[in-house]
Amino acid sequence: LPPGARNLVTPQGLAALRDELAHMDRDEADLLDGDPQRPDRARRLAVLRERRTALEDRLASAEPVLPPDPPDGRIRVGSAVTVERDGEPVRFRITGVDEADPLEGTIAHTAPLAQAVLDLAEGDDAEARIDGRPVRLRIVRVGTDAA
Repeated sequence: LPPGARNLVTPQGLAALRDELAHMDRDEADLLDGDPQRPDRARRLAVLRERRTALEDRLASAEPVLPPDPPDGRIRVGSAVTVERDGEPVRFRITGVDEADPLEGTIAHTAPLAQAVLDLAEGDDAEARIDGRPVRLRIVRVGTDAA
């Protein structure tokens, strides 16, 4: 999470963080119940506990973002968005930092592209800095389903 950024998460992202914590609990229990003479046991427990502390911090700071009811047509965290860039459609979903995976079409709300379009609506124009250069975008579609 970039310094000063809020830890906004979708309900799905919050559930995934909680699932990850439960998985860590099981891994820790397995290590504690396992062979105490295992040579890497202490190191594995230390790494797991460090990761767990970081995850607990992220969960403690998480701010779930629910879609407005009724929908207002504005781009928010959780929105599926289609923009036109250089005449071509670009689809993505805006998520929390932990759930973002650009290769899967999800980008963090802190990403320059997301920052450029947040709170805009269909038909609006935006400009984002991508790879250090300005890029003009037109919002084509805003939804809550998969982009």
